[in-house]
Amino acid sequence: MTTAIERKPQQLWRKTLFEIIFEADTPAGKGFDLALIVVILLSVLTVMLDSVGSIRARHGQLLYALEWGFTLVFTVEYILRLLCVGRPVRYAVSFFGIVDLLAILPTYLSLLIFGSRYLAVVRVLRVLRIFRVLKLGHHTKEATVLKKALYASRRKILVFLFVVLTTVVIIGSLMHLIERGTNGFTSIPASVYWAIVTLTTVGYGDISPQTGLGQFLAAMVMILGYSIIAVPTGIVTVEWSQASRRQQTNTQACPSCSAEGHDNDAIYCKFCGAKL
Repeated sequence: MTTAIERKPQQLWRKTLFEIIFEADTPAGKGFDLALIVVILLSVLTVMLDSVGSIRARHGQLLYALEWGFTLVFTVEYILRLLCVGRPVRYAVSFFGIVDLLAILPTYLSLLIFGSRYLAVVRVLRVLRIFRVLKLGHHTKEATVLKKALYASRRKILVFLFVVLTTVVIIGSLMHLIERGTNGFTSIPASVYWAIVTLTTVGYGDISPQTGLGQFLAAMVMILGYSIIAVPTGIVTVEWSQASRRQQTNTQACPSCSAEGHDNDAIYCKFCGAKL
């Protein structure tokens, strides 16, 4: 049976490692995060340069070696994060946990799938940690508020998307009938594609009606598109306003699940119940 004396060095090791990796309040933690951000930016730059044919032809082997070097660094860092956090599974399925995993998978998948290493640009998402490193707490707070606002308005947005989907199917079917399968409206799916492009005011121009009635319907869809854009904006804005009034959080990370966004006076983690 393991005694308390035997467990203490291990707990101290994990606590020290956690403070360095997950916290930015100490010099060691801030230095680690800043160094990590520099490595992330360099790795993304390496992937981008590797996609340029002329540069790859000259320095392909160097870029390949650098990419594997960065991947090994991120792999060790990901393993250390899982080792020092109290609940590794919870961290692994969190937003940053998934991003950390996606940062290393593309290079390994490139051994099986050609070109998949270019997906490693997802590493740029890890730079979001700079908000915590530079103590930009208000940005972190606003991100949390936005997440809560989107979650609170999810049902309204789903209903809105269902209405939009129904609308474009009806409009596409009408346009297919009006244009009689010509001028690019060869099928209802192709006509629905046109309706989506027009309703969202993108307007590629690859398909356009030629009949007078078709052009009239297109004009109505364009006008409708401007009014529809305002609907989800209004929904999220209302929820954002309500969430902002309730939100008062800090950037302290939980030693058990690594979650952030706790209240300023919180003693226990509101996600897993561990003591902060």
